[in-house]
Amino acid sequence: MNPIVQLKKEDIASIRFSHTDVLANPVSVLLREKDMERALILGNLEHTKVRITFMDLYQSTYEVETTVWAITEESICLKGHLYLPKKAVLSLC
Repeated sequence: MNPIVQLKKEDIASIRFSHTDVLANPVSVLLREKDMERALILGNLEHTKVRITFMDLYQSTYEVETTVWAITEESICLKGHLYLPKKAVLSLC
């Protein structure tokens, strides 16, 4: 397993992402959706940051601590108008 690289949220714009989901289990995908909703509430009501772990196109693992501002059908909108594809997200805490 590759080490997790700590990343500044601004660096997300330079990362290439896969079009396939990093989670294969449908239950894990549903749990990720619930975690995204929780992160959205924390970001909008309490301005609390969450730690997001995700993978790029080459299956390198990254982690970023940021505020979730919105969720679209395909992406998470982070503070600073940065977008992270939902399919790339391994976990949020």
